[in-house]
Amino acid sequence: MGALHAGHMKLMELARQEAGPDGTVVVSIFVNPIQFDRKGDLDGYPRTMEEDLEKCRASGVDVVFSPDAGAMYFADRSVTVTESLLSGHLCGAARPGHFDGVCTVVLKLFLATGCDAAVFGEKDFQQLAIIRRMVRDLDVPVEIIPCPTKREDDGLAMSSRNARLTPEQRADAPRIHRALRGAADCGRVAEILDAARTEIELSPHAKIDYLELVDAETLQPVADLSRPAVLATAVFYGDVRLIDHVGVGMRACGMDQAG
Repeated sequence: MGALHAGHMKLMELARQEAGPDGTVVVSIFVNPIQFDRKGDLDGYPRTMEEDLEKCRASGVDVVFSPDAGAMYFADRSVTVTESLLSGHLCGAARPGHFDGVCTVVLKLFLATGCDAAVFGEKDFQQLAIIRRMVRDLDVPVEIIPCPTKREDDGLAMSSRNARLTPEQRADAPRIHRALRGAADCGRVAEILDAARTEIELSPHAKIDYLELVDAETLQPVADLSRPAVLATAVFYGDVRLIDHVGVGMRACGMDQAG
């Protein structure tokens, strides 16, 4: 959605690698209005098109597709793509309608660009899982390629939203990943959740939106750790909402692990 940073450029590098020297790499930049649940979040989302275009050029991108909302959506649109299982928890529970907007715009972007493959970051692992499910269930002929989360030196997951943090909030925000990594080693489900919550709530700047331990495949809450799981959270710093996760028992799954 623009405000590109080093994490996005890593996606572009992977796309170029997968496409090869003779392939075409397309970057879509579109602040999608139908996936925002708060008007203030949509209005405040950073838009830095000139800088974004320079970063795309520097990364060897061939085409930037940046439609306006009027070109993407009819005023009387009445069809939406809905996922009904994986979206029930985490960001889906906290942001009603969010993943309907994500699935709808992603499918439209697939159709508009005619892409053969698409690269998505693992930072939003729920979004990645839902897009994979949409492609599977609707027989969409697009290969989904995951890209590991890129982090700042202090551990904070890179996000366009980080630019909106105050200096005090930015200094505190790495505690999110630190809390998840430390808690993932605590053993039992209740202990893991308690440890992560305690560390995050020590901050006067942070307010937890959700904190859950879910199955890595189904994204349903777990009662034990008999299967690979994901410890995930969304935390507000003022009106800026940051997400992060770590894998628990994820060695076989190839996702971001604690430790």
